[in-house]
Amino acid sequence: MNGPMDHPPDAAAWRAQALAALRRGDLVLAEQAFSRLLEARPDDVEALQFLASRELGRGNATRAVEWLRLAQRARPRDAAILHQLGAAQVQAGDLRGAEASLREGLALAPGMFVARLRLGVLLEQQGRRHDAMMAYLAATHAAQAQGRWLSDETTAPGLRDAVKHAMQYIAAGRRELFDAVIEPLRQRYGRAELVRVDQCLAIYLQEQPAPLPDPRQRPHFLYFPGVPSRTFYPRERFPEQARLEAAVEVIRQELLTMLADAGDPLVPFLGAPAAEAVAARLLASTGRGEAAWDAFFFCRHGVRYDDNCARCPRTTALLDAMPLVRVRDHAPETLYSVLRPGTHILPHRGVTNTRLVTHLPLIVPPDCALRVGGEIHVWEEGRCVTFDDTFEHEAWNHSDRTRVVLIMDSWNPDLTEVERLAVTDLVAAIGDFNRSVPGL
Repeated sequence: MNGPMDHPPDAAAWRAQALAALRRGDLVLAEQAFSRLLEARPDDVEALQFLASRELGRGNATRAVEWLRLAQRARPRDAAILHQLGAAQVQAGDLRGAEASLREGLALAPGMFVARLRLGVLLEQQGRRHDAMMAYLAATHAAQAQGRWLSDETTAPGLRDAVKHAMQYIAAGRRELFDAVIEPLRQRYGRAELVRVDQCLAIYLQEQPAPLPDPRQRPHFLYFPGVPSRTFYPRERFPEQARLEAAVEVIRQELLTMLADAGDPLVPFLGAPAAEAVAARLLASTGRGEAAWDAFFFCRHGVRYDDNCARCPRTTALLDAMPLVRVRDHAPETLYSVLRPGTHILPHRGVTNTRLVTHLPLIVPPDCALRVGGEIHVWEEGRCVTFDDTFEHEAWNHSDRTRVVLIMDSWNPDLTEVERLAVTDLVAAIGDFNRSVPGL
């Protein structure tokens, strides 16, 4: 009597037999069935990947690579195949080929965090420290964005040691990188001058908790310790603001001329229509019309708006003469802030207490105010007010007219000149680092 393997069924039947064997945990029969399936369909990807995994389990990485090359030819843009191929190439000792396969797969599917982790291991094995750290960091971000690797419970048991190693590697690499940024200033001015900067960096790297003296204050990005925690700052701390207040009529006239020009020179402060979700969280209407917070930027994130500066030359000259925060790609930020009638800027917090926000009120109708840390300030036209926006703060215009203030960022006066230099270099370096991470 003939046995069941003497007269092979068609491809569909072999696939069904293989899958049934897999469900029972019978890997030997599954391998036999997938092998017979390949006789009928030599480019069947499912069979090729299974047979490759069996060869890897036996330590035959070269044969596994051969199977996966066939699978890749059948599906050249399948990220999962490229990931599996990269893993097999690592075991086969083809590190260059493995890196190429993993990178190609990640270009197709950036969210494959295990592939990124495997790439990091590969790069670390080659002694490419910075590249390995970037891969590990991108893997961690991708995983945590999907709710994984947040704890042992959200990490697959077989990956826990590798993930913990990656996180330790990231921490050591970032510490080394940012230490190198500050070291020239330590050498020049002495370590004693940069003790608070060192503590600031340790807080940023989560090596120690932020010693926040006031629970109302929570910076989103960088907390600088050892400076007084204040909502509003005394006017006498900023004597240079007297020049702005003396020129308030000049500044207001340039504002009015700009607003009267043809065309609409204003832009939404919170960005283009793509930022509608952000606006929905931060703006509310208290009147009949839509909430609107507009801006006329002189500088934003350190980028100068030359056309706007040319339209208001005397205001620009006054701002240029101020001791503004200047950090590449981050500051200064100077603008006319235009709050439309019935608009409420909802409570939010800023990024760092190393810099403060100054308002020079230009047009202030009744029923307009600013609240910082629960303390209300009513703007007075021509009189500057400076506050720490890392405290929860909000502003509103309950009137039927537009409110306008000139905004600029100022260094926290409780930082020394050396500390300002260090923060300038450190923030720029952190920005460069974050922009260099793949997938962020």
